[in-house]
Amino acid sequence: MKGNEEVMEILEAFDLTQSYEAAARLAACDAKTVARYVATRDHGSDPFVTTTRDRAVDPYVDKIEEWVDNSNGDIRADVCHRKLCAMGYDGSERTTRRAVAQAKAAYERGHRRVYRPWVVEPGLWFQWDWGTGPLIWGRETQLWCAWLAWSRFRVIIPTWDKTLPTVIACLDETLRAFKGVPTYGLTDNEKTVTTERIAGIALRHPDIVAASRHYGVVIHTCRSADPESKGGSEATVRIAKADVVPTTANLLEAYDSFSDLEASCQEAMDRFNAREHRETRRAPEEMIAEERIRLHPVPAHAHTLAFGDDRTVDRDATIRFGSARYSVPHTLIAEKVWARVSGDELVIVDAAPTGAREVARHKLTTPGNPRIVDAHYPERTTDPLDPRPCPQTPHERAFLEIGAGANQWLIEAAASGTQRVRTKMTEATELATLVGTDVVDRALGLAAASGRFATGDIESIVDYLSHMSSDSDEIPIANPSGNLSHGTGAWEGFGR
Repeated sequence: MKGNEEVMEILEAFDLTQSYEAAARLAACDAKTVARYVATRDHGSDPFVTTTRDRAVDPYVDKIEEWVDNSNGDIRADVCHRKLCAMGYDGSERTTRRAVAQAKAAYERGHRRVYRPWVVEPGLWFQWDWGTGPLIWGRETQLWCAWLAWSRFRVIIPTWDKTLPTVIACLDETLRAFKGVPTYGLTDNEKTVTTERIAGIALRHPDIVAASRHYGVVIHTCRSADPESKGGSEATVRIAKADVVPTTANLLEAYDSFSDLEASCQEAMDRFNAREHRETRRAPEEMIAEERIRLHPVPAHAHTLAFGDDRTVDRDATIRFGSARYSVPHTLIAEKVWARVSGDELVIVDAAPTGAREVARHKLTTPGNPRIVDAHYPERTTDPLDPRPCPQTPHERAFLEIGAGANQWLIEAAASGTQRVRTKMTEATELATLVGTDVVDRALGLAAASGRFATGDIESIVDYLSHMSSDSDEIPIANPSGNLSHGTGAWEGFGR
């Protein structure tokens, strides 16, 4: 088939030469082609419209359309061809495929679903959905992704699971990030929200209903495979995963801890909410300031129905659950927390007025075998395995101020049972006043390393160091070949 420009050149060449042969030579085509286009134009028809010819499949077109309609457009062309051959069709499979493609295109035009744009209202809707997060310590995480439909303000929260208590904790944290409660919440048909469907009607989980009443929001679920209701939340999940989950596209490295993932999610939220949205041409953090006027206040306390049993944190930063002890961050001492069993783990939640958050997660244990995490406690200033001198008197402070060697000498001398330690400390302090703290500190360090704690050892080492070259740091070692002590050669044949 000739293009529009080629057809115009053919007609122009004929108008110029008034000869089919001459026009064919000018347009570089066949004379019959020139004659056909000229005849079409002279009869008042459109030369740019291709004329259809009779096909071998034309008597069977109605049957093909029937098969396509009955199969909802899913029947394959090769299946149609086999059926047509059984009915006496002797055309090629290529012709059949073209006819089936035309029938399917006509079916799609008649059954195309039309989507009406969702015109949102400020303060009315928010959505949430889940996405698979990155692996941490070989364990899979989940990403809670929520957004306000009008301002496009996004919230991304990483979690370890998608259980009902986690859903309520994320719901609480999301509403506090919004600084208000919308009228409706829209989500997918998770079992934590919809237990089942009867005649197309979703049955709500009783605990999620109790939580929605606590916050004053009505929970709705999307219809299955319905882009009109699910598009916004799924787009939020896709954007969050593209920016947070490590892939070869975004060049992120694996996360070393859950806190690193939380920091990355917060960074992504700040960036998403600060940049201009392509639909509204405004930044979400700017629009949410207007939308908050339409939002309801967030309750002062988080909903705790599904958080488990309450416990008060003891002075040793632990709680007792099932007669076993589990540690929590020391900042929660004397505070009330909530504990629940999730699989083989104990999840501890702090339901503070600022928002519910998971503070600890332990493997279940038995009485007498406490689960203690060092990170839950402040750094220890005293350790029996690593003692650190703490001066109590001016005399002790003066000795320890000599330097690190003095500290090490005191630790080693105490461990070896040295006598008259205070007297020797006084002598070292007076010696430092006479010859300088540097040389005495070095002497104390050498004495501690070699185990020399007798009376006069410090003075002897100081005297030796004073006679050494000031630019030499090496201590000479006696040559064993010149030693007059008896060796072990006489014992070489013992036991043979």
